[in-house]
Amino acid sequence: MGLPNGTARSAGRRTSRALGDTLFHIGSGTAAVGLLALLALISVILVLWAEASILAFGPEFLWRNLWDPRTEIFGALPFVYGTLVTSALALLFGVPISLGIAIFLSELSPTWLRVPLTFVVELLAAVPSVVYGLWAIFVLVPVMRRDVEPAIQGLLGWLPLFQGTPIGVDKFTAGVILAVMIIPTISAVSREAFLAVPQSQREAALSLGATRWETTRTAVLTYARSGIFGAVILGLGRAVGETMAVTMTIGNRNVITTSLFDQGQTIASWIANNFSEAGPLEQSALIELGLVLLALTLLINVLAHLLVRRVFRVAEGRP
Repeated sequence: MGLPNGTARSAGRRTSRALGDTLFHIGSGTAAVGLLALLALISVILVLWAEASILAFGPEFLWRNLWDPRTEIFGALPFVYGTLVTSALALLFGVPISLGIAIFLSELSPTWLRVPLTFVVELLAAVPSVVYGLWAIFVLVPVMRRDVEPAIQGLLGWLPLFQGTPIGVDKFTAGVILAVMIIPTISAVSREAFLAVPQSQREAALSLGATRWETTRTAVLTYARSGIFGAVILGLGRAVGETMAVTMTIGNRNVITTSLFDQGQTIASWIANNFSEAGPLEQSALIELGLVLLALTLLINVLAHLLVRRVFRVAEGRP
């Protein structure tokens, strides 16, 4: 005796949902594992292509301060230093501006301005880096050389960071153009994090007598701090790996100096400048530089996650 039609349809729907859940679980799990497998594959390929350099120089490659194709002695330290300095400058300049833009768009902007301004910010994130580089060469570099860097040196020239001759093509300008490039990314992601804050959080703060700024600081920024952190990490990832705009503004000189007004080099810009003309061992060393950049990016992300987790635990009163 068969099942009633209603019972049969209900059983069929349950079977269909169970099958859909299973397929979704398998698909999402495959995507996650596939991403890890892709990262591992990229790492293995880089290691294989950099094997000659790894065997020739060993760990000393990381702290050697010389890159000489004539003697075939190569070291990564000047490029790691330039990458860290320009990325730090980008975050220093870009994060406060990005958060200000995100707060204005999500909390303060009138409705008639919010949509077009949001569209412009998101559009800036899609501008190719070479366009930013051209703008920097013809607009930013002359302004930095003529107005900004001499003014900073006049105020802070007694510090080693701002000594030397301001020429506009240096680590400071590279950090500024990187800041300009990461602002759209950080501000767009931060804005989405602010919009995800429940309205009840704001209303609760306002009902306790908080001002608009106090509400934003205590209710919105605190609630959305994990989203802000994610936005900053995305911006840092772009700053660390950026190539063309930095190559066009940093001066391309592989030395380590204290002054931000001196020319420098980053890992990405050095690879872009030299890969096509490199000999076999130098090409292997350049690939090892790429491996160092990948490891540096992963290390920064891991340390940042550990730091934020520690901050959250302290804020919650846990050891």
